[in-house]
Amino acid sequence: MALVAVSIINVALDPIGDSLGADSSGLQWVLSGYALAFGVLLVPSGRAGDATGRRRMLIAGVSVFTLGSLLAGLAWDVNVLNVARILQGVGSGLLNPQSIGLIQTTFRGQARARAFAMFGTTVAVATAVGPVLGGLLMQLLGEDAGWRWMFFMNVPLGILAIALAVAWIPDDKLRLRGAAKPDLDPVGTILLGLSILLVMLPFLEREVSALVWLCLPAGLLLVLGWVAWENRYRERGRPPMVDPAIFRSTPFRNGIIIVSVYFLGSTSIWIVVPLYLQRHLDHTPFEASIIGIPSSIAAMITSQIGGRYVLKLGRRLVIAGFLIAIAGLALVALVAGPVESGAVGYGVLALPLLLIGTSQGFTISPNQTLTLGAVDPRFGGVAGGILSLGQRIGAAIGTALIPGILFSLVEGGMAWYEAFVITLVVIMALATVALGVSVLDRAREKAGVGSGE
Repeated sequence: MALVAVSIINVALDPIGDSLGADSSGLQWVLSGYALAFGVLLVPSGRAGDATGRRRMLIAGVSVFTLGSLLAGLAWDVNVLNVARILQGVGSGLLNPQSIGLIQTTFRGQARARAFAMFGTTVAVATAVGPVLGGLLMQLLGEDAGWRWMFFMNVPLGILAIALAVAWIPDDKLRLRGAAKPDLDPVGTILLGLSILLVMLPFLEREVSALVWLCLPAGLLLVLGWVAWENRYRERGRPPMVDPAIFRSTPFRNGIIIVSVYFLGSTSIWIVVPLYLQRHLDHTPFEASIIGIPSSIAAMITSQIGGRYVLKLGRRLVIAGFLIAIAGLALVALVAGPVESGAVGYGVLALPLLLIGTSQGFTISPNQTLTLGAVDPRFGGVAGGILSLGQRIGAAIGTALIPGILFSLVEGGMAWYEAFVITLVVIMALATVALGVSVLDRAREKAGVGSGE
């Protein structure tokens, strides 16, 4: 539900605007409110889950998300919808690190790799289902009822998820009874939350003033202040929200860099390709959404393959994933030429995009397994929150930067095809940077330096 909520809304913005009489500024916060609430809470909720019990934090997150979904479906104006989307983001931020933390503490070795592979498969399914499901609901029910049922459908799913969490997830709160009240480092939590808010905000607004861009350096300075506070908190003998020592782990640090750079470029592929198809080649949103289905199926399959072989192959699997992604992007650029001229149908693009999905299964969940394998499972929630935060910040910057390059080139007078190809080259460059970090980490892996458990 949390991942579908990210992708499904993209196909519904115009119908929502028509239904609620909302302008582009109001609609922007349908996206940004969710992204900000999600990102700000990832690390603090991971820490809270580690300290007080992950099951009840996950149940709380699903409950808040379900409530936000109900309110979104009932929304009578865009302000109510934005509040509802913030609630959904809060719920997602609460539950996401608990999923990763539960995998960390419940599984070991190959079983953990398989669990993260299933997690990666879930990501792939959500990526595929979101836009297609949104388009289908609006086609069957009409635009107004369709976008509302995009939210209403989460209510029974949320109730079922809570029931299954109670039935299936061990009650880790039991081991905390009788213990001293956990120290959740409230000052550190506030400092990190504010810094994430300030860093992400400029990338989530469509029309950003110079004043808003000042938030970025202010946020980075606040990050330095947060690190200083966390070090001081630990020196006083108290448990910081995030122990800065966690970043001394080379595989953990490299894994964060890899996933952040990967998401900076990879998420934008599924924005610029539909933009090219819809705005330039005049395809419908539904036609643009189904072209990604084969890619998502490939990601589902390769996530399972990656889970089976990641402990044997290590970073070599991630390196292979990036090489496949770079090849896929180059082929998309080549195939777009015949599509542009009308020599072949647009559906041919699904073939090179298949390589993008294949690469996803070899990069995301294997990188997750290798990165978190270097962290004590007791801190799996906060480590998972940091990893997810890297994804969210990378995605936020990428979805602002990459489409912005495409639009700037087109508005500057460049032909759509040429602008599209240049944008793909930028994404290839980012994938090459992530590949370089992966190669460096493979060298560390071969030397046996800083390996995890």
